[in-house]
Amino acid sequence: MAKENAKAAEKKTEKKPAKKQSVLTAWSQKALKFFRDCKGEITRITWPTPKTVFKNMGVVLVTVAVMGLFIFALDMGFMGLLGLVMDVAR
Repeated sequence: MAKENAKAAEKKTEKKPAKKQSVLTAWSQKALKFFRDCKGEITRITWPTPKTVFKNMGVVLVTVAVMGLFIFALDMGFMGLLGLVMDVAR
């Protein structure tokens, strides 16, 4: 009787083979999980205030303008030097 109980307990603990999912079902479950996770992450974002956005935009525009002027000055300087070198070569 003890052997029968042990066999019955073993049968209960044996795992049934998992039903294999189709590729489409597995993919859709992964996609849904991804979008749920994205939604959860978006709710955790601390969005900047409009005042901060405009302040940062001003800093970016000034930086772009200064870099543009610097590159323009370098270009004009090198063109002047190239003009001097070309005039000397004649």
